[in-house]
Amino acid sequence: MIARAIAFALALTTPAWAEVEIEEITSPGGIDAWLVQQPSIPFTALEIRFRGGASLDPEGKRGVTNLMMALLEEGAADMDARAFAEARENLAASYEFDGFDDTITISAEFLTENRDEAIALLRAAIKEPRFDEAAIERVKGQVFSVIRSNLKDADDISSDRYFELAFGDHPYGTSLDGTLESVAALARGDLEAARQAVLTKDRMFVGAVGDITPEELGTLLDTLLGDLPETGPPLPPEIDYTLSGGITVIDFEGPQSTALFGHDGIERDDADFFAAYILNEILGGGGLESRLGQEVREKRGLTYGVSSFLVPKDQAELVLGRVRSSNETIAQAIEAIRSEWAKLATEGVTPEELERTQTFLTGAYALRFDGNGRIANILAGMQMTGLEVDYINTRNDKIRAVTLEDINRVAAELLDPDALHFVVVGQPEGLSSTN
Repeated sequence: MIARAIAFALALTTPAWAEVEIEEITSPGGIDAWLVQQPSIPFTALEIRFRGGASLDPEGKRGVTNLMMALLEEGAADMDARAFAEARENLAASYEFDGFDDTITISAEFLTENRDEAIALLRAAIKEPRFDEAAIERVKGQVFSVIRSNLKDADDISSDRYFELAFGDHPYGTSLDGTLESVAALARGDLEAARQAVLTKDRMFVGAVGDITPEELGTLLDTLLGDLPETGPPLPPEIDYTLSGGITVIDFEGPQSTALFGHDGIERDDADFFAAYILNEILGGGGLESRLGQEVREKRGLTYGVSSFLVPKDQAELVLGRVRSSNETIAQAIEAIRSEWAKLATEGVTPEELERTQTFLTGAYALRFDGNGRIANILAGMQMTGLEVDYINTRNDKIRAVTLEDINRVAAELLDPDALHFVVVGQPEGLSSTN
């Protein structure tokens, strides 16, 4: 009943994005955070991010950060996994611990009436995880299942191979899940070392939304995070994308082929990023209305799904896409993708496409602010990417400011059909590896 009550409260907390007023605060202990006060419903959402993520896995320990994050809720202090879960349920609190290539995220939602108890429980998970052997073996088993499943999934096979070709020995070149062998070899000491390495104050970003004052948030942050390590190990170096254009075919039995394709991309802080963002929406990010959706699916009927997306990682950036087609037609789909890539690069977009996409992107922006948790997530993400505190209010102006000249210049500079590399998993007719 308590869980349903907080779920109902979450559903009601949907402030209009134009009303989001961000306060920059610093706790007495020196922790910076962004806060949006929403006192109408008695709960708070907290988003904490740490730069580094699984890229900080030590050599030979691939998968340790992923495993460590999965174990933070599996017992803490004097509570085993079951006792911790019961304590969280009794508080109607929600915690999520996730790891990505460049980021660790801790998300929490809790009621005002038991805020102190919810934060004490979260602090125990962060600072005093038990890493019991039984829990380690159980969660390892879950990770093994994921790894084995990925080895049989065409999408995962294509992604793993693409990033291996693009980034080699860099952490981006392997899955953050690790391998069966690397995960099996991980021990409790490795997990504790990973916790100390990734949860550090020098790479921490905090967003909070809800029924909490700046003073209360400052005290909360010092209690929760104040005694984390000050600094962590160095981040991995930037890596050049060196994969040349071509095709890599991986034999995989089945009626269709799936392909991941792409080339070098654009940095998130590049002055032309907004133009590239709109360009990608027109190219393949806009679903059936996109160029690829129209040309490859609607007009030619070569696929049920094709898309493109920008991937601005911390140490590298890409423009990627994915397509699925039958083994008999995947070669035609690839030819159509290359053709549309080249057409956009040489001819650019039309005024009508630009205006339609700008209208859609500015109108849809408000939909991102549909609850305290999502807003807290946005606040932390804004800080990590170096955006100004007024970005929410200026973002749509930046979208509208992109001119036809801007976007067509960026299309010519960014899109390179000859540099596209396709990793095709299946038994494609008329295709073979070119390198």
